Amino acid sequence: MKGSNQITVRDNNERLVLHLIRRRGAMTKAEATRETGLSPNAISMIFNALERDDLLSRGEPMRGRIGQPSTPMRLNPDARFYLGLKIGRRGFDMVVVDFCGGLRARRVQGHDYPTPDRAVAFVKANLDALLQDAGVSVGAISGSGVAIPSQLWHWSGDFGALQDEMEVWRGHDIAATLDGVLPGPILVENDATAACYAEWVFGARRIKPDSLYFFVGTFIGGGVVLDGAVFRGCRGNAGAFGPLRIPEEPGGTRLVDHASLSVFHQMLARSGTPGAAAFAQDQNWNALESVLSDWILRAARSLAHAIVSASAVIDFEEVIIDGAFPPEIRAKLARLLETRLKQLDLGGIPYPEVSQGSFGSVARAAGAAARHINERYMAAREPRAL
Repeated sequence: MKGSNQITVRDNNERLVLHLIRRRGAMTKAEATRETGLSPNAISMIFNALERDDLLSRGEPMRGRIGQPSTPMRLNPDARFYLGLKIGRRGFDMVVVDFCGGLRARRVQGHDYPTPDRAVAFVKANLDALLQDAGVSVGAISGSGVAIPSQLWHWSGDFGALQDEMEVWRGHDIAATLDGVLPGPILVENDATAACYAEWVFGARRIKPDSLYFFVGTFIGGGVVLDGAVFRGCRGNAGAFGPLRIPEEPGGTRLVDHASLSVFHQMLARSGTPGAAAFAQDQNWNALESVLSDWILRAARSLAHAIVSASAVIDFEEVIIDGAFPPEIRAKLARLLETRLKQLDLGGIPYPEVSQGSFGSVARAAGAAARHINERYMAAREPRAL
């Protein structure tokens, strides 16, 4: 992907420059000129315009080279603020994030099952305090995002919700319900795809342009990154990994029957572990052994099969693992997955690199906010080296 020197596509060129700086952390004008194919004059005009709009800030000049010192430009975290709301099967999560993905404030609340009325009540009860904690006014919020599972009513029996209560979600327009309650324009995204957006837009490391992303929550889902962009699919359901078939694993034939926290809680309940469902992501889960290790191994085996199936269709270079559990659990799952994957016969398919996600349980709410930045300030595809 290259830029164009025509004035009529200025917005596209600005998106391209912002995209490259976001992915690399910082860029000089000379580096941007080489990457985009734009003229030095066009790059200079774009950098100056983005700096005037407070989207970019100057770094320290790079001295010790021939010629004038080069000044790297970085994203300005205070340029924009966004609100993200996760409506989950077991809880609500609302955050304010800045332009670089910094978490400025957060509010979390658990529940037995979600309804639209409960979601509205949660926002109204927590919005003012959230904004106060973040140090921003409601007028400073450029947009709000909502992350919510697709077809929430369909899986009610799998997490103990009343079917009659969940039927209210069938055909429900949550954006219309929250219009005037949440600030700014509202975008709605599948919760697991939203988590993928968080990693793609805000992640601490640079995701490879063709990657598979898994998020282990109450159920399991994720996202697909293709050719340097999150691929949503024709109905927005790309990355709905739960129904993937898993062979030779007692307990079910679907990925969701093994690599999900609902299954982990069922295993804990059968073992007689008290209060297991109350363990939060930031707690120490050592008290949940040895069930925890059994579940991680089971999840790793099942994920490995799912990765083989997905990689047979699309040539993924990387697999990212994240979920609503502590970082040490994520690390152990990623290590076991990598080991298990190398034990399988991929039939000539190259083994993808296994990496860890950056956000844990906050990924879905942060990703709902990240969707706004992806739509407005990132290119549709990432440039590749020629």
